[in-house]
Formats: sequence, structure tokens, C-alpha cells
Amino acid sequence: MTSTIQTPRKVWPIGGGETGELIRHMDWSKTALGPMEQWPQHLRIKVNSIVNSPIPQVLMWGPDHIMLYNDGYVEIAGGYHPAALGGRVPDIWPEIWDWNRAILEAGFRGEVQSFRDQPMVLGRAGVPETVIFDLFYTPIYDEDGNVDGVLCTVLENTAKFQAQKDLAESRSELARLTSALPILVGFLDNERIYRFANDAYVEWFGLEPSQVIGRHVAEIINPDYYEGRKPFLTRAYAGETVISDTVIRRADGQPRHAEVRYTPRRTDEGDIDGIYVLIIDIEARKQLEKAQLEAQQQLSQHAADLEQQVRHRRRAEDQLRQLNENLEARVAAEIAERRQAELKLQHSQKMETIGKLTGGVAHDFNNLLQVVAGNLQLLMKDVSGNERAERRVSNALAGVSRGAKLASQLLAFGRRQALHPKVINVGRFVRDMDDMLRRSIGDGVEIETVIAGGLWNCLADPTQVENAILNLAINARDAMDGQGKLTVEVGNAYLDDDYATKHDEVAPGQYVVLSVSDTGSGIAPEILEQVFEPFFSTKAEGKGTGLGLSMVFGFVKQSGGHVKIYSEVGHGTTVKMYLPRAHATEDREVAIQSGPVVGGNETILVVEDDDEVRDTVVETLSDLGYKVLKAPNAEAALIIVEAGMAIDLLFTDVVMPGKLKSTELAKKARERQPDIAVLYTSGYTENSIVHGGRLDAGVELLSKPYPREALARKVRHVLANRSQRMSRIEEPAATVRVVAPARAEQLRILLVEDDSLIRMNTAEMLEDLGHKVHQAGSAAEAVALADRQPVDVLIADIGLPDMPGVEMAARIAAKIPNLPVIFASGHDENSAGLSDDAVLITKPYGSSDLDQALSLIRQRRSLSH
Repeated sequence: MTSTIQTPRKVWPIGGGETGELIRHMDWSKTALGPMEQWPQHLRIKVNSIVNSPIPQVLMWGPDHIMLYNDGYVEIAGGYHPAALGGRVPDIWPEIWDWNRAILEAGFRGEVQSFRDQPMVLGRAGVPETVIFDLFYTPIYDEDGNVDGVLCTVLENTAKFQAQKDLAESRSELARLTSALPILVGFLDNERIYRFANDAYVEWFGLEPSQVIGRHVAEIINPDYYEGRKPFLTRAYAGETVISDTVIRRADGQPRHAEVRYTPRRTDEGDIDGIYVLIIDIEARKQLEKAQLEAQQQLSQHAADLEQQVRHRRRAEDQLRQLNENLEARVAAEIAERRQAELKLQHSQKMETIGKLTGGVAHDFNNLLQVVAGNLQLLMKDVSGNERAERRVSNALAGVSRGAKLASQLLAFGRRQALHPKVINVGRFVRDMDDMLRRSIGDGVEIETVIAGGLWNCLADPTQVENAILNLAINARDAMDGQGKLTVEVGNAYLDDDYATKHDEVAPGQYVVLSVSDTGSGIAPEILEQVFEPFFSTKAEGKGTGLGLSMVFGFVKQSGGHVKIYSEVGHGTTVKMYLPRAHATEDREVAIQSGPVVGGNETILVVEDDDEVRDTVVETLSDLGYKVLKAPNAEAALIIVEAGMAIDLLFTDVVMPGKLKSTELAKKARERQPDIAVLYTSGYTENSIVHGGRLDAGVELLSKPYPREALARKVRHVLANRSQRMSRIEEPAATVRVVAPARAEQLRILLVEDDSLIRMNTAEMLEDLGHKVHQAGSAAEAVALADRQPVDVLIADIGLPDMPGVEMAARIAAKIPNLPVIFASGHDENSAGLSDDAVLITKPYGSSDLDQALSLIRQRRSLSH
């Protein structure tokens, strides 16, 4: 009997942390290097050395420049890792391939290269960024002396470079400030090396600041004089402020009596990191005092004026002394203020990014919910009579409803819900909610409502106000564990300029403030700033979505208001909603149809790019008795309209692929069939029919997801409005005489707006009014257009990115005298500084606003003629 002894395959003992692990388990047979066991010995040795080095290194091997690197290089690679491991240099770093190609060619020729503080623009983070590197390139030779690869050692100095730049700017500013003072100012570090010197060193020592900085104090002043100063320096470095009188021979050779002050500088930790040196010319000061005394003796009749001058001089001396004493404090305060501003900017950018993300997610989520809801409602008919199946379908529909509520909250936080603002009296609104609040929060909570007298009306979406109050009340109930006191107060408030300056996104003015207070556990100060972020909750896991307060925040901000929260641990929380005051009278409530769902026999064209949503809607409408046509996009829908088939209702999604927008489709459909009704649907409000968070006038919208009943009632509502309009038009001529308005003269308008959506929508409104429009997205583009095209009227946004709108208008008016100008702005306060003959319209504006502004210009022009 024989046995075979098998020798285990030798495993390469490479180390190196994460990248070493990746190298060991990577399938290198798919690369130009081939299987690892076939690698040459010197490559294995070099890779083992690299991955065990703490310094960032990358080896670019062979004619394909295959990349092998260590853990330190992972941070350099950024988002390119781990794809960069085993990748080719030109594929991984295409943005700097021109640089790398020249470097690698030199390296494979055997050249050793190094670069200090080398700037590069990389895309490793997904966006271009400028970085600073120290780079060292070394060729790697084989046993025969051939270069097989190039090793690059990388040290990133971006942060250090920026810090040095900031330090240089700070020193420059300090030099500018101190050089304006009649004193010499210097700074010595703990090695007694000059780190700062102002321009006074030229006058005292005949040296430019650049000749002083970086040198030891003994090199700057007389050696004997330095020996005499040593005790004072020693005391200052020990923490004492030392003041002495001395005689210094200045650069002009003249000895001058001077006061020398040594002041230690302490770090935040209390350590001394150097001393300030200040020299004041006592003779000059004495001469100044003597001159002042002589002037006082000679001009005794002007004693009162001299007294005032002395007071001014003393005040200046006090200010100088305070500057000397508080210079460090001022610099520290400015840095702290800058850091606070940066933090606020970062928070604002984070909230904006989260808002865009949640809005986009809600849009896609609503489309999915629409498919699920529509099919479940159709299925309910199929399983009618089967109690078990009906119960399951009902449970599923309840889940869809919860999902729709979640999507609505996400849209609210992202400020992308379609608001239906009305003029309401919040006090009456709160009183009408009393029963609902008591049912929602239980008998254990005492409710008190306080409504101020003389309450103003406000402009807000009533449904969203109700949701916000209910959310705040439920949060309060949970914070009180169902036992405590809830106070709802409504009153008038004025936020002044000072308050607006200290708070983000607040416009000064009059508001109606709605406060909800509880006696609950309160919120800790360190997390108070996070409570409005979506999915952040102080409740136990599973007890809330974390969307209630974020919904309140988004709704109020979208309504042009402000939210403020106050809380003290153990004493409760108050949330205040400031809603903008409305000067109009309160809108009357309209009864909502609540009868049985009915269909009809009209013809409806359904335009929807999502196949599943489209199929569900078509089946639902067909089931209601309608004749249904369908199209996957606006272009296909327009072909159906142009075919001549009579269509009663165009039911179209707002956001669809293709060049033709849904609003353009509706416009062209009405041109071909004037009596056609239009109903839009969308799961997202950042589109062409919603501006400033509000639906355009006269637009009908059904938000996704919608149940079968909502679709049926909305369709009947839109068709009924169409029927009423048609019946008025078709009345006998003896009863109603329809006179077409005279068309105004066509104007050649130059429209300047950097927001492309606003620009396109405004241009469409102006063209509908019969005018010819030239569009520009920037001031530079507008000035160039004005040189090439005849212009009758200029309509310009005040806040353009490359130049203020007022300045741009002045440049164009210099070329086109007496050119009428209409300015557009999202804030009334931007009208400050406009000329008296300029016309201002406030965003959001509609077609009627534009027409009125143009009519005013026509009137002025006719009067001038």
C-alpha cells in the first residue's frame, strides 16, 4: 500500500490591513499582472513593503500602469477606492492623466522626481476639488536593471496649505491694523524668533518687516542692548506684563527715549506661546503734549474747544490702550463669529439637501402608491362578497393611506407640497378644532385655548394648519405621558429687523403667531437644533416616525413664515408658528362634495409615462363608464388630439420625458379643441404648474396617490365646470353678448431671469399675451442681446448671479434711451434704491400681473407722447 504526500500550496504572507486583505483575495488573473503566484519576487517584496508602510504610497506597475497601494493611500483615492486597486492609472485618474503620463514616462526612463506643494484638481469626491500634494516618484528596477514600475509617495498638504494661507491673511490684516498706529509692534515666539513685525521697524531699526520675521531678536537689536533686555523678556515669558523706559538708538542714528512693553500671549489652554513687543516714542509723545500746552496758552479764548480736543485725545489713548489689551480677544471673537456663520451655512445646506432628497423620494413613492392603490380598489370589486378577501384588501388600502401620509410629510418638509392658501382667522380655526383635539389627546390632558382680541387674518393652507396643530398636540401629549396641560394661544406679532438679522430665512413684518405649549419632559439643549430634521425623534424606537415637527417646519417655511421652539428639561416645550398676516377678508368655506361616486360617458385622454399607473387609471375610468384614450407622453397625446377626435377632458401627468411639456400640451390641445377641460396629476410639486409652493391660478391638480373616489369626484368637478362655462358661451345672443377684447400692440420684450423654470414660464405667459420675447439667463447675455435685437421693454430679476439687475438695466438703458424697465423680485424690500419710473412686480406673479405692468408702461408712454 502506497501513500501520496501532498505539499500545501505556499500562501504569500502579505500584511497591510484592509488593502493587504483586498490584495490577497483579489482575482489578479483578470488583470495584466496575472495570478499572484506568478508575480516576480521583486514585485512581491515591494508590494509587501508598501502595504505595511504607514505613509500613503501607490505603485504603478508595468506598461498598463496597474495600481497597487496601501491603507494610507485609500484616503487619497477617496471615492475611486476600491475600484482603483488593480485599475489602470488613466482609467482611475482621467482628470490628471496628462500630468501622470509625463511623470510615468520620466519614471520608466529611470528619473527620480519630487514635487512640493503641487496643486491638482481631482474628482475623487464626485465634484472637482483643488488639493495640494507633496509627491515623490521612484523607479522600481528588476534584477537586470530594467524599470518595471514607478512608486509614488504622497503627502496631502491641503489642510496645512489652507491653514498657512489663512494665517498669512490674518497676519496681513494684523500688520495693516498695527501699522496705522504710532507704535512699533512685534511678536516673538517661545524661541525668541520674530513671527510678526509691523512697518514701524523701518523707522526704528531700518529693517523691513520681511527682514525681521524669522530671525532671532538678538540679530535685530544691538547685542549689548539685548543683554540688558534679557531679564525683562524672562519675566514676560513667565507670564508678567513688563513695562520699562529705555533709550534706543533709531535707524537715523538718533537716540530716542522710549517706553517698551512686553505682553505675554496665552493659548486657549492657558499656556504662553510668545510675547508681544510694543515700543512707544516718549519724546514724540512729550512734544505732542508740549505743543498742546502751548496751543492752550496761546488760544486761551478757545478753552472750551481745547478741552474738547483733550477729551478726544484721551479717548483715542483709551482706545489705543484697549486695542493693545484686547487685540487677541477681538481676533478670537471674529474667528468664533466666522465659525458660527460657517456652521449656520452648513446646516442650511444640509437641510436644503435633505429637502431635495426627501422630495424626490416622495415623488417616486407616490407613483408606486398610485399603482398599488388603484389596483387594490379595482380588486375590491372583484372580491366583493368574500369577507376575508375584502378585509385583506381593506387592510392593504389602509397601508397605502399611511404611506401616502408619510409621502405627504416628506413633501411638506422638503417645501414641495402644492399649497392651497386661503385667508383664514386662526382663532376661529382653533376654536373649531376643540373637539378634535380633545378626542386626539385624551381626557388626561387639560386643554386651554387663549385667543387674543383684534386678531389679524393670515394667509395659509387651512388643511396644513390643521395638520400642524394636530401634530404639535400629539407630540405634546406624548411628552406629558398623557397627563398634563396643553395651551394653544393665538395672537398678533411683529418681527423687527433685529430679530430677522439673527434668524435664518425670516422677513421682518407682521405675523399671526400660533403657540402650542405643554408641561412635559422638555428637550435637552444639545438636541434642540435637530428636532426639525426628518426622522429625528426623541421618542422611543417604534413610537414615532420623526416627521411631525419636520412637516410643521416645512409647511410654515413654504408659507413664508417662521418657526421657533423653546424648551426646558423638566418644564415643558413651546412651539411658535409665525404665519404671514393677510389684509384681505376671510375666505368663505365651500362645501365639499360627499355624495355617492358617479361616473359619466365623456371621452377622457389619459397621458401618463408610467405604464402601471396609466393602466390602472384607464381601467378605473373605464369602470366608471368613461370612454378612455391613452398616451405614454405629450407628443403621442398631441397626435391623438390632432386626429380630430372630440375629447372632453385631458388628464395628464405634469412631469414626463420628452421635449413637449404637459403645460405646452394643454395649450396646444385648447388651441385645437377650445372646449377641452384639463386636469393635472403629480406626486411632486417642483414643476411648471406650481410656483412659490402654490398652484397657478385656474389650474386643477389631483395629487398622487389618489383613491378611486377622489379621482371620480375630481373628474366630475372639472367636467361640471367645463359644462357651466360652455353653457354660458352658448346662450342666445339676445341674452349674452360676447365681445372679444382688443388685442394690445405686440411688444418686443427682453426677459432676464437666471432661474430657467421661471424664465420659461414667464416667457410663455408673455407670448400668450401676444408679445415677442427674447430670453437671457444672465446680465452679460442680456447686454449682448440688447446690442443685436430691437427691444421695447426690459423685464429683469433684481438678483442676478453676475451683476445686480439695476446695474444691468442702467447699462442697457445707456444704449437704448427711455427704455421702460419692469423689475421682478421675491422680496418687497429689494425695491429699495429703484428709480421712481421703474415698475416692480413681486414673485410669485401671474399673467395678469405682467399684463398690468405692461399696461402701466403703455399709459406712461402715451402720456409722454
